[in-house]
Amino acid sequence: MKNPYQSPRDMDRRTFIKLSSLATAGVVTGCAINPVTGRRQLMLMSQAEEIALDKAHSPHQFSADYGASQDSALNQYIAKIGTSLAALSHRPEMPYSFRTVNAVYINAYAFPGGSIALTRGIVLSLDDEAQLAALLGHEIGHVNARHTATRMTKQILLGTALFLGTSAIATKNEKAAPWVAALGSIGAGALLAHYSRDDEREADALGLEYMKRVQYDPQGMVGLMDLLRSLSSYKPNALEKMFSTHPMSEERYRTAVKAAAESDSATTGKIRNRERFMDRTANLRKLRPVIENLQNGQKEMAGEKYSAADGILRGTVQKASEDYTALVMTAQCQIALEKPQDALHFLERARKAYPREALAVNLSGVSRFMQKRYEQAYNDFHQYETMLPGNPGIIFMKGFTQEAMDHKSQAASEYQRFLQQVTSGDEADHARQRLTEWGYLGSDQVS
Repeated sequence: MKNPYQSPRDMDRRTFIKLSSLATAGVVTGCAINPVTGRRQLMLMSQAEEIALDKAHSPHQFSADYGASQDSALNQYIAKIGTSLAALSHRPEMPYSFRTVNAVYINAYAFPGGSIALTRGIVLSLDDEAQLAALLGHEIGHVNARHTATRMTKQILLGTALFLGTSAIATKNEKAAPWVAALGSIGAGALLAHYSRDDEREADALGLEYMKRVQYDPQGMVGLMDLLRSLSSYKPNALEKMFSTHPMSEERYRTAVKAAAESDSATTGKIRNRERFMDRTANLRKLRPVIENLQNGQKEMAGEKYSAADGILRGTVQKASEDYTALVMTAQCQIALEKPQDALHFLERARKAYPREALAVNLSGVSRFMQKRYEQAYNDFHQYETMLPGNPGIIFMKGFTQEAMDHKSQAASEYQRFLQQVTSGDEADHARQRLTEWGYLGSDQVS
């Protein structure tokens, strides 16, 4: 089979940044008590493994979503509401954490150990604290019902490969690969994706139950459903990830409405807290024009209209010169336009705006690699791994960059490290081929 990577010096640069990797989770066979139903069920993942999996992978998703919001007051507010709900849930012992991430698409997600994130796009769409509680309660419901662990158990039993590494977002279009694949994210395609409609109904019901325990108005859940339905009618692209991870249906909506109506008569509290919600989200709402522009730019990039996206994003940066997401998205667009020097200009500004966030460092390495500035690219990839360890795609790129500099022993060391985590795919094939050619592997170890 032809090696798609060829040599780092002569390959198509669209190919090298297709960073994909695979890591498999440890499995313990046995039955467990479902914390929600109280019934025994086959579960091939322990609670400790759920937490470990979360700890290993959630930081990479948060970074791919441009990091946690730098609005500390907003994050504290989100965490306070989430913690109050989690404390009265079926699994209060889980190490929950809550944050808003800087991404502008509309979504919320939970990792199996209780790490929960809301994007700026979805927080901006909410109307009051009751809707926020409904959204957080829903995500806590997924954790409590162990939906990720259950789905992974089914996949194992069916012999389905579990892609749990920091894999790039899939794309069939090579032109889109630079700005998409360079995210190096675990993304919603692995641990977070494809809840079933039964899962969603159960999470809705649990979210509603937790809201009631904290005395929130159950109509907040109906309001959330109404909001998502109305958004879907005119912002389908913004909701694409929301509905791919959380399938919506009219039946699900009617079920939630009925459950909320039944809860009304039994609920003494009617907390909505619109004024407090508006106060705590005031800084975010000031950014509404910026976020909407970024959503439009994201839509153009998704449609491969990079020149149109470039105009939107550059204009947005002029209005929000220190917004990390705006700067990094503009850099991603420059990479797609094969303008790595322009990308570096925006990435340098992004790194100053948010020094602790690693995505801009990764993309700086990509941009410098495109310019054949290999030593500087390697330094960026090394810095990224120091800031955010555990991404095998970065280990591969470190090896690939050393290979480009003809540093075979250093490249071999990185490739060997990469193969300890990833055993299949184009990157693994390339690493084994080079190790074999250089005498580090015998021919019987290639396959």
